[in-house]
Formats: sequence, structure tokens, C-alpha cells
Amino acid sequence: MSFHVNRLQNGESVSNVGQFLHYGFEIEGQHSSTEKNPDPHRRFSQTWSIIFRLSCVIAVSLDPLFFYVPVINEENKCIELDKKLRTLAPILRTFTDIICLLNIALQFYNGYIDENSKNATLIKDPWKIARRYLWPYLVIDILVLLPIPQVAILILFREVRGSKALVIRKYLTAVLLFQYVPRIIQIYLSWKDPMRKANRYAKFPIWFKAAFNFSLYIIASHVLGALWYLLSIERETACWLIACQKQPGCVGSSFNCDDHSLGNHTFLTDSCPINTPNTTDVPFDFGIFHDALQSGVVHSKDFPQKFFQCFWWGLRNLSTLGQGLQTSNYVWESCFTILICIFGLLLFSYFIGNLQLYMQLETARSEKKRKKMKQEREKKEEEERMKMEEKLEMEEKKRTIGIWMFKYRLPGEMKKQIMQNIIPRLERKKDVCVENLFCYLPEDISNAVKRYLCLDLLKKVPVLQNMDEQLLRNICDSLKPVYYKERSYIVREGDPIDATFFMTDGIAWAYTTSNGEGSSSSSHAERLEKGHFFGEELLELGLSKLSRLPLSPRTVKTHGPIEAFALMDEDLKKIISKNWMHVGKEQLEPFAAYVVQAAWRRHRENKNLERSSHGGRYLPSSGTQGN
Repeated sequence: MSFHVNRLQNGESVSNVGQFLHYGFEIEGQHSSTEKNPDPHRRFSQTWSIIFRLSCVIAVSLDPLFFYVPVINEENKCIELDKKLRTLAPILRTFTDIICLLNIALQFYNGYIDENSKNATLIKDPWKIARRYLWPYLVIDILVLLPIPQVAILILFREVRGSKALVIRKYLTAVLLFQYVPRIIQIYLSWKDPMRKANRYAKFPIWFKAAFNFSLYIIASHVLGALWYLLSIERETACWLIACQKQPGCVGSSFNCDDHSLGNHTFLTDSCPINTPNTTDVPFDFGIFHDALQSGVVHSKDFPQKFFQCFWWGLRNLSTLGQGLQTSNYVWESCFTILICIFGLLLFSYFIGNLQLYMQLETARSEKKRKKMKQEREKKEEEERMKMEEKLEMEEKKRTIGIWMFKYRLPGEMKKQIMQNIIPRLERKKDVCVENLFCYLPEDISNAVKRYLCLDLLKKVPVLQNMDEQLLRNICDSLKPVYYKERSYIVREGDPIDATFFMTDGIAWAYTTSNGEGSSSSSHAERLEKGHFFGEELLELGLSKLSRLPLSPRTVKTHGPIEAFALMDEDLKKIISKNWMHVGKEQLEPFAAYVVQAAWRRHRENKNLERSSHGGRYLPSSGTQGN
């Protein structure tokens, strides 16, 4: 059946091949995939689902049209049929019945999800599908299709005659009321899950949901008004039958206007007066049906006139819960008024309850939307803030790089080349160490900067003063930038010297801690700053091709952050081995003398260190310092 629901164990509704015969709305998350990959069968199922559910509601509105077919001929005191409505009502009912039949056929075609299966297996076996649908869904669909109004109103209502006519017509009225039970069940179950899904997932405005519930209120007023019309005719014919039982020759009359054996029933005007006030003094109390008889609505074939009159009666009494109705002592009339009161109360409660629920859902949805918008706004603000921070950070790094280049007074063309290589890296959000830009620069630019900063400084070193320009450039190219924090040790007294340092920025202190007699006292500390160098013992040893590292005769400690370039021992040996021929012939004697002096000096210093460690006397040596 169209309202049959398939569910998984997690409680979420699922759809099979014909899922839109079960649901009129899609679940969020599935809707987008449907749009991306539309399935023609699925789209047909969705359209058919909407058509079927609307046909169920329309069918409930069409069935009351049969109640308006009988008309009282007040002049001849008989019942006739409205020929136009008699033809139109069955035709309209046929369309809704055809849709219901097609829906029944489709139910045997669709598979379903096995609720007891752990893996949510899709069942396609025709026998299992049929067995699952037969009870109770097929029974309800068949009851809906039964032509009860056609038979009861168009055929039997006028033909009932005899002493049991009153009882038979009561049963016919009960059957007419009973036909609405499967109709209501069909509508309720076919719309229950789609509306629940709509409340949970679909973003329908509140007015749409309120209009849907209000339409049920309107349909109920239409049905009650039509029943009031039919029961008014039934009540007047009941009066006729009671009066006929007291008149000879009238017993057994069917009061069918098409019955040519219809006798003279003028006595019924006195026995069943309808133009007198409805009081206890009249022969027959019509109760709540007196207004319909007195207004002439049951005598008219003008359908719009009697439709709106009956609809207004149903809407008015359903809204007031039947408080203004004055009933007779007729039991079925009292039951009808009780039905109006209870049904009106239920519909009103259902309408108000759903309206309140929809308002709560709308409020929750608005709050959720507000929070989502707030989160999106905060996310956007965070992204903008991060972009601004990144921009400021990049500008700060550019400014720092600019300060660094200005501090060393680099030429304009060299500055331009450095920025051309650093800015793309900053724009790619890659980390850049401003203190060491050389690792991000091409080798030719890096070497050019080193030569600009350190070439003149190398020429101040005594052992390198007579060296070839090309050799000094090669040494510059091998320098490595080094950085030391505040109050950190670069080299300690007695440690091996594995590098010569050329300071380009900052202040350091060089001092000794041994006085030659075993006591620990500092005689003096020498200030080292930009343009100075230390560790030249490595140059002396390296140029003499010795295989040992010299020991530092003093400790060098930073006063604040310093920047320097270091010539490592391994790099020095490679340079000397590759560039020995760059030393000129006229430079060999001074260089050799200097090497001998440096070797003697290291020998004396090593002896002094050995004696100081055994309490001996320290022999000072004259170290060389650049300015």
C-alpha cells in the first residue's frame, strides 16, 4: 500500500525501487545525490506518490457529492434524483478509483527493505512482496474501492419500501458512514510519514503546514454538511413512512418519483409539516434537520446553493462543537450531534497542536539557521583575521629583510635580486627565516652577498693579506652564516677550534681564565664587534697543512645576539687543496715565515697549557687580532 513504511534498525526511513510511493519528500543528503544523478523511475515514483495522496484527499471530498443527488419533490411528496449530479459524481469517483487500482498494481511490483535483516536486504521476490501486502493493506484498499455510495444512494435509497424501510435506511446510513473509516485510515497513513519527514527535514514554510491542517478542517465541514443534507431527507421520509402506516393504501410505498403507482399523498402535508415552528406541539419533531427542510435546501436542484448552505452549516457547527444544535429525542440524531462535537474537538486540538508544533519547529529551525549563520560569519571573520595576520606577518618579514639589507648597506641591484627570490616564497606561505636568507637565495646571489660583506674582512687577516684575490673569493663563497643568542658561548678555552669566525654584527667578549700559576682569575676581556674575527689559529694550521685542530687559548662569549660568518676546517682544507697554485711565487717566503711563527706560537701555548694543568708557570704569547 502507498502508506506502507520500510525502516532500518536505526529508525531512519529508507526507500526501495518505489520509495516515493511511500514518501513524498526526500531526506536531506539524498536530495543532492538525486539531483546530480536523476533516476527516471525515481522521478516517476515521486510524481505518482504525490498524485496518489492528492487523489485520496480528493476522493473524500467527492464521495459527499452522492449525498446531494436525492432531492425532495415537496409537491408530490416523493424522492427524485438530480440527473446532472447523478452523472457527474460517478464519473469523478471513477477517476479516483482508477488511480487506486493502479496503485494496488504497483505495490506488487515494488520491492521492500527487510526490517529484520542486519544488512537491510532489498526483497524482490514477488511472493514475499504479495504476502507482505495482502494483509491488512490490500483489504483497506479494497474497502476504499467498494462502490458503496453508488449502490446505496443511486439504487437502494429510493427503492426501500415496506414496514422495515426505516430500519433498512438506518443501516444504509450506517454503511455510508462506515465507508469513511478506510478512507480516513488511508489518508492518515499515507500522509503520516511524509509529514513527519517534512517536519524533520523539508524546509516548508509554516503557512503551508497550517494550510494542510486547515484543509482537513474544511473537508470535515463539507462531509458533515453533506451528511446533514442526506439525513434531513432521510428524516422527512421517515415521517412519511410513519404517517403512511396510519393510512390505508399507502403502506408499501417507496416514495420514488419514478414509481407510476404512486398514490395521493397530500395528507403528508398535515402529518409532516415543515413550515411551522419546530416545537413539541407539531406531530413530528425534525430536530436539527428542521432548518434544512424549512429553508427548502433539500427541495432545490441548484447545486451551488445547497452546497454552500450545507457547507456553512457544517463549518459553523464544527467550529462551535455543535453547541447551538437543538436535537429531538431521536437516537441517531443525538449520535450525529455527538459525532460533530467530538470530531470538531479532535480536529481543533489536532490543528492547534500541530500549529504549535510547527511554530516550535520553525523556531528551532530559525535558531539552527541563526547559529549556522553565526558560525559561518565567525569562520569568515577568522579566515579574514588569519589572512590579515598572514599579510601583516609577511609585511613584517619584508620590513625585517629590508632592515637587514639596509644594515649591511647592500647595493640597490642586490636588494632587488634578494627580494625577487624571497617574496614568492612568502606569498606561498612558506616559512622564511629572516636571520638566514642565504639558504633561500640562488648560489650566485648568495656568493655575491658574502663577497660584499666579507671580502674586505678577509683581507684584514694577517695570514690572508698576501693571498690571491681569487683565493679570497673562493673562501668567501665557502663561508656559512651563523647566529648566536645573547650570553651564549661560541668557543671555550681549551676546546678544539674547528672554524674561523668573521663577525658582521653584535658584540662578544674574549677572555682567558688561567693566569699561569693555577689560580682561576680573569686578567682582562677583549671586546669583539663588527669587523673583528677570531679562531685565526685554524687558518694558520690549515695553510700549513697540519692534520690536527688547534686548541682555543681563550673563551669567546656573546654579549648580545651576534651575526657572523664561519669558515669551517673541512671547507678550508678543500679550498687550499684546490687553490694552492693561486699563491704567487713572491708570496711564498713571507707566507712560509708566517707559518713557522704561527707553529712556534702554538707550541709555546700548548706547553703553557700543560704546565698550568700541573701548577707550572704560564708563558704568554702574542695573539693576532683584526680590527
